[in-house]
Amino acid sequence: MENISYGEIAFRLFLAVVLGGVVGFERERQNRPAGFRTHILVCVGSALVMLVSAYGFTGELEHIGGGVDPSRIAAQVVAGVGFLGAGTIIRHGNTITGLTTAASIWIVSGIGLAAGIGFYLGAVLTTLMVLVSLIMFVSLENSFARMKRFRRLWIRGIDQPGLLGRIAAVLGDMGINVTKVDLSQAEYQEIFKTDVIAMEFFLRLPSRADTDDLLRRVATLPGILEVGWEGYKD
Repeated sequence: MENISYGEIAFRLFLAVVLGGVVGFERERQNRPAGFRTHILVCVGSALVMLVSAYGFTGELEHIGGGVDPSRIAAQVVAGVGFLGAGTIIRHGNTITGLTTAASIWIVSGIGLAAGIGFYLGAVLTTLMVLVSLIMFVSLENSFARMKRFRRLWIRGIDQPGLLGRIAAVLGDMGINVTKVDLSQAEYQEIFKTDVIAMEFFLRLPSRADTDDLLRRVATLPGILEVGWEGYKD
């Protein structure tokens, strides 16, 4: 392998692990289908493909002819990751979820390619911009949602049959439209001695909706542990 040391190879792969892990950790905290490990694997895999593409064939070109372009291998990463990202996109009726996670997987592959070729500034700056978009812009997105009378209801409850139906009944009685529902996987929690599930309801509220009454009615339902707006627990 020419023009690159083993230490440099190790550093580039390690950088890909760190940058991919940072983005994946944020997705993991949001209980998204592709989280910490998936983003690391995509990022370090892309970095390795770029290393192989840039340096793995330098000694072979003399034998196979100068018309071969080994950079084509790296070019296929972007297209290949598209299939992986498509697996995170889920359609519920007229609502599509998972697009942000699919986009994060795609851009993490680009970060890995940048780290693999040694474009460190681009890889690090892109990671920072991704984190700003995923974390800091959430409050701005929520502000727009409030202006349009869209709100996000956050609920934790005991994983039991009929829980989702009871919540939907309250929302229906108050004339509130549900535009999207996100459900996490049920996890056993020792403090409650049972399986607990987290839910997010994206709602379109009527102009005269009483949000305090909504929280009160949902909080008193059997099986509800916590409820609040946009991550603020009541």
